[in-house]
Amino acid sequence: MGDIKGFLKHTRIAKKKQSPEERKNHFREFSIAWNKGQYVEQASRCMDCGIPFCHDGCPLGNKIPDFNDSVQSGDWKGAWEVLKSTNNFPEFTGRICPAPCEASCVLGLNNQAVNIEHIEKEISETAFAEGWEKPIIPKEETGFKVAVIGSGPAGLAVADESRMKGHSVTVFERDEKPGGLLRYGIPDFKLDKSVVKRRIDLMKSAGIEFKTGIEIGRDISANELELMFDAIVLCTGSTIPRDLKIEGRALQGVHFAMDYLKHQNQLIAGEMQEINSTYDMRGKQVLVIGGGDTGADCVGTANRQGAVQVTQIELLDKPPTARTLNNPWPEWPMVLSTSTSHEEGVDRNWALLTKRFIGEAGMLTGVETVKIKWIDKASFQYEEIQGSEEILPCDAVFLSIGFSKPETNGIVKQFDLTLDPSSNIKASGFKTSKPNVFAAGDCRKGQSLVVWAIAEGRKAAVAVNQYYEAMVAKV
Repeated sequence: MGDIKGFLKHTRIAKKKQSPEERKNHFREFSIAWNKGQYVEQASRCMDCGIPFCHDGCPLGNKIPDFNDSVQSGDWKGAWEVLKSTNNFPEFTGRICPAPCEASCVLGLNNQAVNIEHIEKEISETAFAEGWEKPIIPKEETGFKVAVIGSGPAGLAVADESRMKGHSVTVFERDEKPGGLLRYGIPDFKLDKSVVKRRIDLMKSAGIEFKTGIEIGRDISANELELMFDAIVLCTGSTIPRDLKIEGRALQGVHFAMDYLKHQNQLIAGEMQEINSTYDMRGKQVLVIGGGDTGADCVGTANRQGAVQVTQIELLDKPPTARTLNNPWPEWPMVLSTSTSHEEGVDRNWALLTKRFIGEAGMLTGVETVKIKWIDKASFQYEEIQGSEEILPCDAVFLSIGFSKPETNGIVKQFDLTLDPSSNIKASGFKTSKPNVFAAGDCRKGQSLVVWAIAEGRKAAVAVNQYYEAMVAKV
C-alpha cells in the first residue's frame, strides 16, 4: 500500500447525505460525494494485511486492496481497471450492496472497517464522467446465439460476459423496460434509474439486443426458443413471495411489498400517469411486516408518500448493537442495522408474531400481534407470551418476509427442468437437466443479494462459453 500507516492517521468518516427532513420530499438519490482528498484519505486506511479477508467476503472477489491503493496514489483510472476486472456493474454494487467486504475487513477487528462501498461508487462515477467506461465490442463474432431470460443483475452479467466472448446475445424481459429487480424492485432514492439506463444503453451499444414486453413460455414457447438460439440462460429470479395465510388475509389493504415498490417505480418512470389509490399511503397508518432491506424500502417509500405513521415489525429478537462471542469476525455481523429509511421515521418492534388481520366491511383496520420468546432459532421454535396480545391500528400492511421460489409454470415446465428440494431450478455448474439450458441467480441459488446475482451471472457465462467450445471441438 502507498501509505501503510494510513489506518493510524485517519478515522472512518460517515457518508454525507441530505437530512431526513429534506430527502423525504423526493425520490432521488440523496448521498453526497466527498471531495477527492477525502476519498484518498479513506482509501489510505486500507491496510497492507497479509491475508485480505475482504476478497473472501465479496462474492465477486473484488481486488479491494488493489483499487484502494490506486485511489490512494491518485490513479483513478487504474482503480477503475482493477474494479472492472471482477465486477461488471460496480455502479450498482457501490450503491446498494450491504458490503460484506466491509464486514470482513481486517481493520474491523479492533477499529472501523474501510469505507469500501463508498469508494467503489466514486471510482465508478469518475470512470463514467471521464469517459473511461465504453462499450466493449468483441473483435470477432462467434456466430453462437445466446438467449438470456430475465434482465435483472444475473441476466445482465451473463449477457455482458457472453457478448465480450463474441457471442450474439438477446435478453428477454417481460416487463416494459429492462433491469429487473434493479429497475422495479429497488427504490429510486437508493438507485436512480438513470444509472440503470446508462448501463443498458452501453450494453446495447456493444451489440446486445433487449426485447421487452415478452414473456418466455407464453409469448414464445420453449420449442420456439430452442430453434432460435444455441444456448438459453434462465435468470428469472425468485419471484414467488412468502405469504401469511392467517385470518383476514383477504382484507383490502394487505399487500406484498414488491407489488408496492414496483408500482411506485413504474409511477416515477412514467409507465403510468397516476398512482393507484391502493398503493397511495398519503395520510395512512402503515405497517410493514418483515425487518429486512425490502421492508426498509417500504418504510422509505411510505414516508415519502406522506404516511402519518409507519411501523415495522419483525419475528426475530432485536439484534445486539455489537458482535457477540458466537458471531466473531469475519462472519457477517448479526447486529442491529439502521438504514437511511429508518432514520426518516419508523416505529420498530421485534419478537412479534402476527396472529390475524382485522377489518370492517372488507377493509383492513388493524393487526393483532403477540410477543414471543424464542426457544431454539435453529429449529424455529418459539412460544407466545400470554397476555401480550396487542392490536396495532393500520390502514395498510406490506408483507416483506422474503421469497420462496422461482415461477415454474411457464418456461421451466415447458423445458421439464429438474428442481432441487427448495423448488429452485437444479443446475450443477449452472447446467440444468437440459444440456443447452443454464440457470443463474436467484432462480438457481434462491433469494440472495444483487452482488451474488452478478457473481452467478459471470460464472454462468463461463459455463455457456465452455458449452460453445465443446460444440466447436466436436465439429
